Amino acid sequence: MKSILVTGGTGFIGSHTCLVLLEKGYNIFILDSFINSSSQSIEKIILILNEIDKDINRKIHLIKGDIKNQSDIENVFHISNKLNKKIEAVIHFAGLKSVSDSVLNPITYWENNVSGTINLCKVMEKYKCKNILFSSSATVYKSESNKLLSEDNICEPYNPYGYTKFTVERILSDISNRELSEWRIVCLRYFNPVGAHKSGYIGENPLGKANNIYPQLTRVAIGKQSKIYIFGSDWPTYDGTGVRDYIHVMDLAEGHLSAMNYLLKEKPQFKAINLGTGIGTSVLEFIRTFEKVNNVEIPFSFRDRRKGDKAFLVADNSLAKSLLNWTPKRNIEDICRDGWNWQKNNPYGF
Repeated sequence: MKSILVTGGTGFIGSHTCLVLLEKGYNIFILDSFINSSSQSIEKIILILNEIDKDINRKIHLIKGDIKNQSDIENVFHISNKLNKKIEAVIHFAGLKSVSDSVLNPITYWENNVSGTINLCKVMEKYKCKNILFSSSATVYKSESNKLLSEDNICEPYNPYGYTKFTVERILSDISNRELSEWRIVCLRYFNPVGAHKSGYIGENPLGKANNIYPQLTRVAIGKQSKIYIFGSDWPTYDGTGVRDYIHVMDLAEGHLSAMNYLLKEKPQFKAINLGTGIGTSVLEFIRTFEKVNNVEIPFSFRDRRKGDKAFLVADNSLAKSLLNWTPKRNIEDICRDGWNWQKNNPYGF
């Protein structure tokens, strides 16, 4: 089977995508710095898959390294060639992803997310690997109240994180648009990935401060955090809290598999594609659903709006449905149930 390089493959979305790729027989090479993740996620994947594939260890190659160092990326390609497992495509997750942190530390975000991707593209070109799925974000869009966001919407990021994602998209577009370019590029614009694998073995496990709502929710539910803060009660939405498109991480992972199948069979091109459910849920509604599904109480309080946030971010996912033959299968209740199952099974993380 084909060999895929997954940068940032031990992280939340990366680990679930690795699981799906391995289930389909791919060999995977994972490059990760472990800054905000752990190699234990891969050990858990092996536990999940060992019963159906006794040779699963031979299909996983985990290498510690940082995309800021071009030599670390070259090392992975060197190892793959030595093993006669030529890397045919890259799924690029590696990067920093907190909106609030990017406002405080913009230089760090530009260095990691943009300079790191340039290094990756240089090495891919050198080794004649010209197929890449890039982990982009809905934060590239200009916010439009109560309107689903399609790929044709205006891109006008509102924070450094969003700017770095959009800048990488522009770089990849420029690479693709060169005369006689052989690059196949798909930028997947995620909305709000949450939940966990139904086994409870892998889930969202940030090593430091939890910046996203979901790990904060589960940490409050299990008693590791006293309450959750909702940033803004006066947004122009139906209950005053921000409305988001929460997508189950396994639907997102399966979206990557569909995108990879599309990428490898189509002609060289550049595409930006949304991955979301098309359904908006407010932060307050999400908390209430989590409480109801799991029979737990989540204390919360309101704070002022965060700089860099938006009122409404919900996907028009019709392009993903038509091009990738992909449709999300799980709902908000599944998200709440699976994520809580992960946290109960891993009260202290991995």
